[in-house]
Amino acid sequence: MKKELRWTVDQIPDQTGRVCVVTGANSGLGLATTRALARRGGRVILAVRDEEKGRRAAAGITAEQPGADLEVRRLDLADPDSVLAFADGMRTDHRHLDVLVNNAGVMALPRSLTAQGHELQFACNHLGHFALTGLLLDLLAAGRDPRVVTVSSVNHRKAGLDFDDLTGERRYSPMGAYNQSKFANAVFGHELHRRLTEAGSPVRSLLAHPGYTATGLQMKSPIGLWRLLLGRIGNPLLAQPAEHGALPQLYAATQPGLESGLFIGPSGTAELRGAPTEVQLAPAAADPTTGRRLWELSERATGVRYAFPATV
Repeated sequence: MKKELRWTVDQIPDQTGRVCVVTGANSGLGLATTRALARRGGRVILAVRDEEKGRRAAAGITAEQPGADLEVRRLDLADPDSVLAFADGMRTDHRHLDVLVNNAGVMALPRSLTAQGHELQFACNHLGHFALTGLLLDLLAAGRDPRVVTVSSVNHRKAGLDFDDLTGERRYSPMGAYNQSKFANAVFGHELHRRLTEAGSPVRSLLAHPGYTATGLQMKSPIGLWRLLLGRIGNPLLAQPAEHGALPQLYAATQPGLESGLFIGPSGTAELRGAPTEVQLAPAAADPTTGRRLWELSERATGVRYAFPATV
């Protein structure tokens, strides 16, 4: 793929008739993605943990774009029951799904475990999206040009998976756990691509990352040092606005003719900012043994088993 140095939201094709789910849609990259898809006529489901914040976000978009086709639905990615309820609601109310943007995430949190015993960042950023995608795969297979876009990070290249200590019981750092979860996103997106392709499914799996983007995620870290370094210092000096950071995932979600398995990120120096282009996945994230191991672990952790329909 050639570098798309001038691609903007104005080049998003008409999305009329397409149904899109964006996780974490009430702020940051998710809000920018939702706004852009709605502007081009898509029906966008804002999948949010806090429904009141979701409704406020939807109202803001509607004020800017009267007639925007939006739904707000609750989704707590760290709660398996919430993920299942969201998927059941989608299957009840929709016959197809065209785009799933696995965008939501938490960053640099103190060590905390979910009720199921999983480290919170790994659970929210990876396991919840793994389960959600599997539960919605039948709707995606019925979609038009269906795509799953999983949002990773340039930081995935700094990490790996410590399968013997995924909960951080022996050793834990807030940013290290975040990087591990983003590496898991990258492994998942690539392994999903491999399995979809092998099954002959019409669904495509793509990865994206936003570079260094001012989303508010950094400022929400309860760790004061990370909040200072990433938010108060890094954001004003280096970060691009969310509207620019969302371009890679919007490109991956909407650009015609993209192949499954592509990784889209910013085209600028060190992939920190810039227009969307194809970037390279860390070789370790494409390792088939790692992919299979993470997949099997994720199935056990979530109880979700994928079915790969080739045709509908």
